[in-house]
Amino acid sequence: MASQDWFDKDFYKVLGVSKDVSAADLKKAYRKLARKYHPDSNPGNPAAEAKFKEISEAHSVIGDPEQRKEYDAVRAMGGGARFTAPGQGGQQGGFDDVFGGMFGGGARQQQGYSYEQAGFDDILGGMFGRGAQGGGGRFGTPTGGFRGAGGPTRGRDVVASTTVDFITATHGDQITLQTQEGRSIKVKIPAGVADGQKIKLRGQGQPSPDGGENGDIVLTVTVRKHPVFERDGLNLRVNVPVTFAEAALGATIEVPTLGGPPVKLRVAPGTPSGRVLRVKGRGVVTPKGTGDLLAEVQVAVPSHLSKDAEEKLLAFNEALPKENPRDGLLARAKG
Repeated sequence: MASQDWFDKDFYKVLGVSKDVSAADLKKAYRKLARKYHPDSNPGNPAAEAKFKEISEAHSVIGDPEQRKEYDAVRAMGGGARFTAPGQGGQQGGFDDVFGGMFGGGARQQQGYSYEQAGFDDILGGMFGRGAQGGGGRFGTPTGGFRGAGGPTRGRDVVASTTVDFITATHGDQITLQTQEGRSIKVKIPAGVADGQKIKLRGQGQPSPDGGENGDIVLTVTVRKHPVFERDGLNLRVNVPVTFAEAALGATIEVPTLGGPPVKLRVAPGTPSGRVLRVKGRGVVTPKGTGDLLAEVQVAVPSHLSKDAEEKLLAFNEALPKENPRDGLLARAKG
């Protein structure tokens, strides 16, 4: 807060409380006004931003018991003494400035790492503890905020994202991300991380403006799709084409594995399309467990037949029992 004449400003009136308000009620009144006039709730509204700064200024003085005594004494004297209110030179700038100081302002993308300002809940979390609870719930226990509201302010959290390939997400690895200011951050990607999963990098966010702990970086991981494999929990799925003859007569086939040599699987005679063959322990390996490789058989039908093959297939069809494989389906549909 800039140097002001405390006598000229009625901080109690700004916060809408009486001069004998208790510390608990004062804090409640301040939080209510802070939520109402917060810039994230009023984008592009300079009047709301000015009001937010005004109530923050008021609370920074009368929210501190010692400064409240001094303020009340000055007001009681009717002026005559001038004070420089706390926060000058150490207070936080505008919200764009805070993020600009670390990442150059606004959302940027560099080497697969994007930054953006934290949302409204994240900013309130920095003010009041762990953020606002929806549906009219209470705020968490304050762990920071403006001066006089529970000690040093915790640095703001920063939201970021990165994209990793399928093998890195499955097996895990350490990657290096670079901020806009050129700072390198090493991030351990745990084995089995899922698409859209968030990783918290503790202490890597905004520094505190007044000696408190740093904020965090909340990193959202996007996983590139693999051309062959898909995740199914800790299992890996792969579609394996087989010929009609292999499915009908049985065969031993090779099935690919992720990052390793193929494995051999036995296809039993009469295996239908869609049957799943399981390879134990060849899925995702994590401290919580190990998945399997699930190979789903897909019978491949030839799109072109030679004249000789067509005649032999017709002869084969004539030799088959006269059964309709759809009889059971039609009966279930009727009943």
